Amino acid sequence: MDFTATSSSSSRVVWLISVSLILVSLYFGLQSSSTFPLVLSFGNFSQFLATNVSSKKESQLNNSQPIVKLQKKLSSLERLEAGLVRARAAIKQAQSKNQTFDDPEYVPTGPIYWNPIAFHRSYLEMEKHFKIYVYEEGEPPVFHYSASQGILGIEGILIHQLEISKFRTNDPEKAHVYFLPFSVLSIVSYVYVVDSREWGPMRNTAADYIDNISRKYPYWNRSLGSDHFMLACHDWGPRISLAIPYLYKNSIRVLCNANTSERFNPSKDVSLPEIYLPQGTTDGLIGGPSPSHRSVLVFYAGGIHGYIRQVLMEYWGKNDDPDVQIHEYLPKNVSYYGMIRKSKYCICPSGWEVASPRMVEALYMGCVPILLKDHYVAPFSDVLNWKSFAVEMTSNDIPNLKKILNAIPQRQYIKMQKRGLQVRRHFEVNFPPRRYDVFHMILHSIWLRRLNIHVHDTKE
Repeated sequence: MDFTATSSSSSRVVWLISVSLILVSLYFGLQSSSTFPLVLSFGNFSQFLATNVSSKKESQLNNSQPIVKLQKKLSSLERLEAGLVRARAAIKQAQSKNQTFDDPEYVPTGPIYWNPIAFHRSYLEMEKHFKIYVYEEGEPPVFHYSASQGILGIEGILIHQLEISKFRTNDPEKAHVYFLPFSVLSIVSYVYVVDSREWGPMRNTAADYIDNISRKYPYWNRSLGSDHFMLACHDWGPRISLAIPYLYKNSIRVLCNANTSERFNPSKDVSLPEIYLPQGTTDGLIGGPSPSHRSVLVFYAGGIHGYIRQVLMEYWGKNDDPDVQIHEYLPKNVSYYGMIRKSKYCICPSGWEVASPRMVEALYMGCVPILLKDHYVAPFSDVLNWKSFAVEMTSNDIPNLKKILNAIPQRQYIKMQKRGLQVRRHFEVNFPPRRYDVFHMILHSIWLRRLNIHVHDTKE
């Protein structure tokens, strides 16, 4: 083919396609949503713009050499953004055409999901395409490591699983997102001087790390941090992130302390479930009796810290009603996990902060969780319809606790309990991770937020 003879027409084609791709990317990049249905409602075009680009242009270009030349001119970032456009189109198409997909392990279905078909297609797109770059700078124990035991252990578990994940790429040019591998729990453990009230060293640890990678690599400055993410289960994670304005404003913060009154932004941040594994695994935690073998209406046991727990104990802590078991300390020889398995509903209240492992403990053992929290964004709520398998209350509902629960018909309770058993897989911790478990659900939440932004190449 004579490229000289076709240069004029090729230039026009290149210009048309470039403009179309930019319009598509800009359109999707301007969208932002805190719920999965809104993520899927990109645009009200009668026909998806990306499809128009391919259908109208590919037929005239597929057999011509200039399209090959165009593809070679695309930067790595432009190819990534084009791939995300196709992923959005696939999700939107699955939703609009009510498409179902074969999956040998699990097919999302039922009212626990806002849109099971869209979620399934999005999850499959994530599995095919999503790549994460983990910055290698930094040394343990503050970087690339965190303790994996205790109620904050999910932070260390996820850091380790990210480091060895199949989603990790060693080529930053192929990455959709970039992980900042500092551990807030480790910063608190190794940098903070106990009782000093000195925040400066902890904040500087995170700020200096980002300053270092922003000087060494172009990716942070290119997006102002919007395609970067941190994770923290320690309560101080949000406060430490405030030391870096772009980290707080732009980056994806995966936080246990998902409190909107403390500047958690559900349109870009990710709620991380707090999970306590006493033996380091879920062995002995999964499973419980059927609804007919649960004799206690509602149960809670735990320390009295935070306003909500204080109010809960004031109203119900000294009652002698066998249906309402509210304790600061359980009597001797009474098993905490045994009480969860005997109860229909388990209260998961905020303490000093909103996060608590009780929510996942309840799901693990077949007790319907009561989310007694103010300003809390529940994990995966852009995909999961929490009202279908949990009871949501605020502090104002505490005086009427028993009345509210007794008003729920038995048939509805049985449905909620059954749905809790179904949704449990999304909160299970596995070694190694398994599809649709908590590790993959966290990644899917990050994937959704990456779909919602458009990153421009600074070389443009």
